[in-house]
Amino acid sequence: MSVETVMARITQLQQGLLPQTEPSTTGTSSTAFASTLQDATSSAGVTGASGTAATGTSFSSGVSGAATATDTTGQTAGQRALQVAEGEIGQTEQPPGSNDSPRIAEYRTATAGSGIGPWCAYFVSWAAKQAGAPVGEAGQGFGSVSALSSWAQRTGRFTPAAAGQAPQPGDLIVWGGEHVGMVESVDSDGKIHTVEGNSSNMVTRRVHDSTGDGATGFVRLG
Repeated sequence: MSVETVMARITQLQQGLLPQTEPSTTGTSSTAFASTLQDATSSAGVTGASGTAATGTSFSSGVSGAATATDTTGQTAGQRALQVAEGEIGQTEQPPGSNDSPRIAEYRTATAGSGIGPWCAYFVSWAAKQAGAPVGEAGQGFGSVSALSSWAQRTGRFTPAAAGQAPQPGDLIVWGGEHVGMVESVDSDGKIHTVEGNSSNMVTRRVHDSTGDGATGFVRLG
């Protein structure tokens, strides 16, 4: 039962009590009203100034206002894109070596002017767009790794691997102008786990050493 429903019920009960002024009913109607009010507020979950919704989302409320939900996931754009990418693991070229399949064609839709060809940049462009963080100044996506890297450098999103900063889950990992993947996790010894499109003709997980096996840099999506 919502707070608004509770207030409407309270008003109805108050109006219904107004004519009952005979001595014989004194106390009875007040007791009934209090009992009904208690039942109504209990059903609505009104416990005071704050509480927790059934979904686990925190909220604050008062009798005169509606509950306001607050997002408690705390996920970055990169983490959201990573979740999308992980859901694609196992997608393969059909036939192998063709740079194409119905699903890979879907990845290309995230990049303006795309055509059949190497698709690692298409893949990360698509994952980023699905996560609400499209790459490119106009969100146009990229079909080449070099173009993606240039954009990242122009916008301050690029960190050279030589800087020695460990990447975060959801960062893009770049190998020059040749290949791009997405960081999934980093081990305590520095090994980098990735999700990569167009790796052995499919979307797959890879593990690289602490240098990313020669990675040139990382791109922060947000």
